Amino acid sequence: MAQESPKNSAAEIPVTSNGQLEDSHEHSFNRDLKHSLPVELGLSETKITSHGFDSAKEGVIEAGPFPGKGGRAQQKSGPVVLADEVKNPAMEKLELVRRWSLNTYKCTRQIISEKLGRGSRTVDLELEAQIDILRDNKKKYENILRLAQTLSTQLFQVVHTQRQLGDAFADLSLKSLELHEEFGYNADTQKLLAKNGETLLGAINFFIASVNTLVNKTIEDTLLTVKQYESARIEYDAYRTDLEELNLGPRDANTLPKIEQSQQLFQVHKEKYDKMRNDVSIKLKFLEENKVKVLHNQLVLFHNAIAAYFAGNQKQLEQTLKQFHIKLKTPGADAPSWLEEQ
Repeated sequence: MAQESPKNSAAEIPVTSNGQLEDSHEHSFNRDLKHSLPVELGLSETKITSHGFDSAKEGVIEAGPFPGKGGRAQQKSGPVVLADEVKNPAMEKLELVRRWSLNTYKCTRQIISEKLGRGSRTVDLELEAQIDILRDNKKKYENILRLAQTLSTQLFQVVHTQRQLGDAFADLSLKSLELHEEFGYNADTQKLLAKNGETLLGAINFFIASVNTLVNKTIEDTLLTVKQYESARIEYDAYRTDLEELNLGPRDANTLPKIEQSQQLFQVHKEKYDKMRNDVSIKLKFLEENKVKVLHNQLVLFHNAIAAYFAGNQKQLEQTLKQFHIKLKTPGADAPSWLEEQ
């Protein structure tokens, strides 16, 4: 004869007709479970909640602080909520790399299409002509600069040789009594030529420094802006081509967001292109004015100095340097004496 198993009150969970627990029995079950645990264990109060079968939630075990004998309850720890605004630096870098790769792909495709004659490019005829003239003039100015530097080097060697020759004549003038006057005349002549050569050398070096600043700084800065303008033009044409291709395709729920996004990117690069074109036009205008002013002064200096030197007009040569505020550096003038260093 089978014996009935002893029933525990905690094992009996009456369920209503709709599959939910009766509230009275649920509270009774939780109360019995709490009293069955020792108080000294300090465990949290446990409550079992069951939902109906038609609910999306499953049974949940809620844990709360169990009050001790002293009446002090443990502080409840609230849930930790992660804000959606927190951004991952790795994801940001990945997104930047993705955008850069996409932009590079579009620009490379546009450049290849232009070289193969398949793609169209935006051309400002007037601006492009000014840029071509500037690049051609830069090459010619660099050639003048290179020749002027060669002339300066050769003139320096001539002046150095004349100075040594003057010293040699002066030494022989003191040691050869019968040719004292002849050696003396030649020594004075060579020293005067060396002095005039140093004056001319100062004028040529000033000319070289000014032209070098014009070519390698002012013009180079303008050409750097031109390169940025050309890059903006390629980006503009690349996104313009994408927008034209999308507009030629079908318009449906999938393509309309792409067309709208492409239109926004096209507008951004169009504004950048217009800004860079305006910057290049302004820089070319100011460069032309500055170039004429600088080269006018330097060419007048170069002509007057060369003419006065070969005419033997020492006074005119020195006056030319004063006119352009050129100061010659004497050897050792830059080095301070030991008394000034104290």
